[in-house]
Amino acid sequence: MNLSNCPRCGKVFVMNFKGICANCAKDIENEYEACVKYLRENKGAHMQELSDETGVSVRQITTFIREGRISIANAPNMGYGCEVCGTSIREGNMCESCRSKLAGDLREAAKEQPKTQQKNSSGAYKAFRND
Repeated sequence: MNLSNCPRCGKVFVMNFKGICANCAKDIENEYEACVKYLRENKGAHMQELSDETGVSVRQITTFIREGRISIANAPNMGYGCEVCGTSIREGNMCESCRSKLAGDLREAAKEQPKTQQKNSSGAYKAFRND
C-alpha cells in the first residue's frame, strides 16, 4: 500500500491517480459545481467576481479552465494570467508577447549552440570514468 500526505490538506491517504485524498477530491468537485452554477447564471462574470461569489480560489478556477472543465468560450469577461507576465489571456499558458520572446530566445540559443560545439570539438568525446 502506497501512502502519501495530501498536498492540499496534509492528511495521510492511500495514493490514487488524483494525487489528493478523497475528502479534498470531493471538495474540489463541490467547488467546480459552484463555479459552473454561478457561470450559468452570470455569463458576464469576471474571474475575481467568480472567485468572490463562490469562495473558490482564482488558482483553482484557472486549473478548471486549463483542464477544460470550465469553458470560457461563452464567458467574454473571463480570462486568467499569463504564467510569465500575468497579462490576462484566454487560452494556453503564455500571452503572445511572452511566446514571441521565448521563440526568439530559442532561435538565438540554437544559433549559438553550433559555435560552442565547434570550439569544444577535438574529434573525440571526453568523459569521466571511475575505475
